[in-house]
Amino acid sequence: MASNRRAWFERFASVVTAAGFSPSAHDPALFVHTSPRGRTLFLLYVDDMIITGDDSEYIAFVKARLRDHFLMTALGPLRYFLGIEVSSTADGFYISQEKYIQDLFARAALGDERTVETPMELNVKLQPTDGDPLPDLTRYRHLVGSLVYLVVTGPDISYPVHILSQFVSAPTTVHYSHLLRVLRYLRGTITRRLFFPRSSSSAIRMLRGRVILQGRRSLSAYCLFLSGSLIAWKTKKQTVVSLT
Repeated sequence: MASNRRAWFERFASVVTAAGFSPSAHDPALFVHTSPRGRTLFLLYVDDMIITGDDSEYIAFVKARLRDHFLMTALGPLRYFLGIEVSSTADGFYISQEKYIQDLFARAALGDERTVETPMELNVKLQPTDGDPLPDLTRYRHLVGSLVYLVVTGPDISYPVHILSQFVSAPTTVHYSHLLRVLRYLRGTITRRLFFPRSSSSAIRMLRGRVILQGRRSLSAYCLFLSGSLIAWKTKKQTVVSLT
Protein backbone atom coordinates (compact mmCIF):
# COMPACT_ATOMS: atom_id res chain seq x y z
CA MET A 1 0.00 0.00 0.00
CA ALA A 2 2.77 2.44 0.92
CA SER A 3 4.60 1.65 -2.33
CA ASN A 4 1.39 2.37 -4.28
CA ARG A 5 1.05 5.77 -2.58
CA ARG A 6 4.68 6.61 -3.34
CA ALA A 7 4.25 5.59 -6.99
CA TRP A 8 1.09 7.74 -7.27
CA PHE A 9 2.82 10.75 -5.72
CA GLU A 10 5.89 10.36 -7.93
CA ARG A 11 3.69 10.24 -11.02
CA PHE A 12 1.69 13.26 -9.90
CA ALA A 13 4.85 15.22 -9.05
CA SER A 14 6.34 14.44 -12.48
CA VAL A 15 3.22 15.75 -14.23
CA VAL A 16 3.00 19.03 -12.30
CA THR A 17 6.74 19.71 -12.48
CA ALA A 18 6.61 19.13 -16.23
CA ALA A 19 3.81 21.72 -16.30
CA GLY A 20 6.11 24.26 -14.65
CA PHE A 21 5.60 23.80 -10.90
CA SER A 22 8.44 23.51 -8.39
CA PRO A 23 8.11 21.62 -5.09
CA SER A 24 8.12 23.76 -1.97
CA ALA A 25 11.12 23.47 0.33
CA HIS A 26 8.75 23.57 3.32
CA ASP A 27 6.15 20.97 2.30
CA PRO A 28 6.65 18.21 -0.32
CA ALA A 29 2.90 18.21 -1.07
CA LEU A 30 2.94 21.92 -2.01
CA PHE A 31 4.00 23.03 -5.49
CA VAL A 32 4.63 26.63 -6.56
CA HIS A 33 4.71 28.33 -9.97
CA THR A 34 5.75 31.95 -10.51
CA SER A 35 5.31 33.93 -13.70
CA PRO A 36 5.01 37.61 -14.71
CA ARG A 37 1.23 37.21 -14.29
CA GLY A 38 1.54 36.10 -10.64
CA ARG A 39 2.05 33.08 -8.40
CA THR A 40 0.10 29.81 -8.47
CA LEU A 41 -0.03 27.31 -5.61
CA PHE A 42 -0.95 23.64 -5.88
CA LEU A 43 -1.59 21.54 -2.75
CA LEU A 44 -2.09 17.76 -2.79
CA TYR A 45 -3.53 15.61 -0.01
CA VAL A 46 -3.90 11.94 -1.01
CA ASP A 47 -6.09 12.44 -4.11
CA ASP A 48 -7.67 15.78 -3.14
CA MET A 49 -6.13 18.88 -4.68
CA ILE A 50 -6.35 22.65 -4.27
CA ILE A 51 -5.08 25.04 -6.91
CA THR A 52 -5.15 28.80 -6.48
CA GLY A 53 -3.32 31.87 -7.70
CA ASP A 54 -3.31 35.03 -9.78
CA ASP A 55 -2.68 33.46 -13.20
CA SER A 56 -6.07 32.15 -14.38
CA GLU A 57 -4.70 31.16 -17.79
CA TYR A 58 -2.01 29.01 -16.24
CA ILE A 59 -4.51 27.41 -13.85
CA ALA A 60 -6.70 26.42 -16.81
CA PHE A 61 -3.61 24.99 -18.55
CA VAL A 62 -2.64 22.91 -15.50
CA LYS A 63 -6.15 21.54 -15.09
CA ALA A 64 -6.14 20.44 -18.73
CA ARG A 65 -2.78 18.72 -18.29
CA LEU A 66 -4.03 16.89 -15.21
CA ARG A 67 -7.10 15.65 -17.10
CA ASP A 68 -4.77 14.22 -19.73
CA HIS A 69 -3.07 12.02 -17.13
CA PHE A 70 -5.62 11.41 -14.37
CA LEU A 71 -9.33 10.84 -13.90
CA MET A 72 -10.10 14.19 -12.32
CA THR A 73 -13.23 16.14 -11.38
CA ALA A 74 -13.13 19.91 -10.89
CA LEU A 75 -15.38 20.78 -7.95
CA GLY A 76 -15.36 24.55 -8.46
CA PRO A 77 -14.50 27.19 -5.82
CA LEU A 78 -13.07 25.83 -2.57
CA ARG A 79 -15.74 25.29 0.07
CA TYR A 80 -14.68 22.29 2.18
CA PHE A 81 -11.29 20.62 2.54
CA LEU A 82 -10.09 18.20 5.25
CA GLY A 83 -12.76 19.31 7.71
CA ILE A 84 -12.13 23.01 7.08
CA GLU A 85 -14.95 25.12 5.66
CA VAL A 86 -14.10 28.07 3.39
CA SER A 87 -16.57 30.86 2.68
CA SER A 88 -15.79 33.53 0.10
CA THR A 89 -17.23 37.06 0.19
CA ALA A 90 -16.52 40.30 -1.63
CA ASP A 91 -14.35 41.43 1.29
CA GLY A 92 -12.35 38.26 1.85
CA PHE A 93 -12.41 34.67 3.05
CA TYR A 94 -13.71 33.03 6.22
CA ILE A 95 -12.47 29.66 7.42
CA SER A 96 -14.08 27.55 10.14
CA GLN A 97 -14.69 23.97 11.25
CA GLU A 98 -18.36 24.10 12.25
CA LYS A 99 -19.30 20.79 10.63
CA TYR A 100 -16.25 19.10 12.15
CA ILE A 101 -17.29 20.37 15.59
CA GLN A 102 -20.84 19.11 15.10
CA ASP A 103 -19.48 15.68 14.17
CA LEU A 104 -17.31 15.79 17.29
CA PHE A 105 -20.37 16.48 19.45
CA ALA A 106 -22.06 13.44 17.96
CA ARG A 107 -19.05 11.26 18.78
CA ALA A 108 -18.72 12.72 22.29
CA ALA A 109 -22.44 12.07 23.02
CA LEU A 110 -22.75 14.88 25.57
CA GLY A 111 -25.84 14.43 27.70
CA ASP A 112 -26.70 18.13 28.03
CA GLU A 113 -26.77 21.37 26.04
CA ARG A 114 -24.77 23.52 28.44
CA THR A 115 -22.22 26.08 27.26
CA VAL A 116 -19.42 27.90 29.09
CA GLU A 117 -17.76 31.27 28.50
CA THR A 118 -14.15 30.06 28.61
CA PRO A 119 -12.48 26.80 27.52
CA MET A 120 -10.62 26.42 30.82
CA GLU A 121 -11.00 27.88 34.30
CA LEU A 122 -8.51 30.55 35.38
CA ASN A 123 -5.36 29.38 37.21
CA VAL A 124 -6.11 25.68 36.82
CA LYS A 125 -3.06 23.49 37.51
CA LEU A 126 -3.79 19.93 36.48
CA GLN A 127 -1.67 17.09 37.84
CA PRO A 128 -1.25 13.48 36.64
CA THR A 129 -2.63 12.24 39.98
CA ASP A 130 -5.82 14.35 39.97
CA GLY A 131 -8.98 12.20 40.11
CA ASP A 132 -9.39 8.49 39.36
CA PRO A 133 -7.94 6.72 36.31
CA LEU A 134 -10.39 6.36 33.44
CA PRO A 135 -11.40 2.74 32.75
CA ASP A 136 -11.41 3.41 28.99
CA LEU A 137 -8.54 5.51 27.64
CA THR A 138 -9.68 5.39 24.02
CA ARG A 139 -12.48 7.96 24.36
CA TYR A 140 -10.26 10.58 25.98
CA ARG A 141 -7.49 10.07 23.44
CA HIS A 142 -9.90 10.23 20.51
CA LEU A 143 -11.51 13.47 21.70
CA VAL A 144 -8.18 15.14 22.47
CA GLY A 145 -6.90 14.14 19.04
CA SER A 146 -9.96 15.77 17.46
CA LEU A 147 -9.40 18.92 19.51
CA VAL A 148 -5.78 19.08 18.34
CA TYR A 149 -7.05 19.27 14.76
CA LEU A 150 -9.58 21.97 15.75
CA VAL A 151 -6.69 24.20 16.84
CA VAL A 152 -6.12 24.70 13.08
CA THR A 153 -8.92 27.31 13.17
CA GLY A 154 -9.28 27.73 16.94
CA PRO A 155 -6.45 29.68 18.59
CA ASP A 156 -8.73 30.25 21.59
CA ILE A 157 -8.53 26.56 22.54
CA SER A 158 -4.81 26.16 21.84
CA TYR A 159 -3.76 26.46 25.48
CA PRO A 160 -6.28 24.05 27.08
CA VAL A 161 -5.73 21.49 24.33
CA HIS A 162 -1.99 21.76 24.92
CA ILE A 163 -2.56 21.05 28.63
CA LEU A 164 -5.06 18.20 28.14
CA SER A 165 -2.87 16.47 25.56
CA GLN A 166 -0.19 15.99 28.21
CA PHE A 167 -2.35 13.38 29.97
CA VAL A 168 -3.32 11.12 27.05
CA SER A 169 -1.11 8.30 28.38
CA ALA A 170 -3.01 8.09 31.69
CA PRO A 171 -6.09 10.37 31.78
CA THR A 172 -8.25 10.65 34.88
CA THR A 173 -11.80 11.69 35.66
CA VAL A 174 -10.61 15.22 36.44
CA HIS A 175 -8.82 15.55 33.12
CA TYR A 176 -11.93 14.28 31.35
CA SER A 177 -14.14 16.84 33.11
CA HIS A 178 -11.89 19.63 31.81
CA LEU A 179 -12.05 18.06 28.36
CA LEU A 180 -15.84 18.24 28.48
CA ARG A 181 -15.56 21.92 29.41
CA VAL A 182 -13.66 22.60 26.17
CA LEU A 183 -16.44 20.85 24.24
CA ARG A 184 -19.10 22.97 25.97
CA TYR A 185 -17.10 26.08 25.11
CA LEU A 186 -17.03 25.01 21.47
CA ARG A 187 -20.80 24.52 21.51
CA GLY A 188 -21.24 28.17 22.48
CA THR A 189 -18.69 29.47 19.96
CA ILE A 190 -19.30 27.09 17.06
CA THR A 191 -20.07 29.88 14.56
CA ARG A 192 -16.81 31.78 15.14
CA ARG A 193 -14.57 32.05 12.09
CA LEU A 194 -11.17 33.37 11.04
CA PHE A 195 -11.25 36.16 8.45
CA PHE A 196 -8.67 36.91 5.75
CA PRO A 197 -9.30 40.14 3.77
CA ARG A 198 -8.76 40.20 0.01
CA SER A 199 -6.88 43.48 -0.04
CA SER A 200 -4.71 44.89 2.73
CA SER A 201 -1.14 45.81 3.53
CA SER A 202 1.54 43.15 3.89
CA ALA A 203 2.63 44.15 7.40
CA ILE A 204 3.63 41.28 9.70
CA ARG A 205 3.08 41.56 13.45
CA MET A 206 3.90 39.11 16.23
CA LEU A 207 2.58 38.92 19.78
CA ARG A 208 4.54 36.82 22.25
CA GLY A 209 3.77 35.86 25.85
CA ARG A 210 5.25 33.78 28.66
CA VAL A 211 3.92 32.42 31.94
CA ILE A 212 5.52 30.32 34.70
CA LEU A 213 3.62 27.14 35.52
CA GLN A 214 3.75 24.91 38.58
CA GLY A 215 7.12 23.18 38.68
CA ARG A 216 8.74 26.40 37.37
CA ARG A 217 8.35 25.34 33.75
CA SER A 218 7.87 28.26 31.38
CA LEU A 219 4.97 28.10 28.93
CA SER A 220 5.53 30.33 25.93
CA ALA A 221 3.09 31.26 23.20
CA TYR A 222 2.92 33.45 20.14
CA CYS A 223 0.40 34.72 17.60
CA LEU A 224 1.50 35.80 14.11
CA PHE A 225 -0.60 38.29 12.17
CA LEU A 226 -0.31 39.13 8.47
CA SER A 227 -2.15 42.29 7.43
CA GLY A 228 -4.22 42.08 10.59
CA SER A 229 -5.23 38.43 9.99
CA LEU A 230 -4.15 35.70 12.37
CA ILE A 231 -2.18 33.14 10.34
CA ALA A 232 -0.17 31.15 12.91
CA TRP A 233 -0.11 30.46 16.65
CA LYS A 234 1.56 28.05 19.03
CA THR A 235 1.79 27.17 22.72
CA LYS A 236 4.81 25.26 24.02
CA LYS A 237 6.16 24.21 27.40
CA GLN A 238 9.86 24.98 27.61
CA THR A 239 12.36 22.26 28.53
CA VAL A 240 14.39 24.57 30.80
CA VAL A 241 13.23 25.20 34.38
CA SER A 242 12.92 28.89 35.24
CA LEU A 243 15.11 30.20 38.10
CA THR A 244 13.41 33.59 38.39
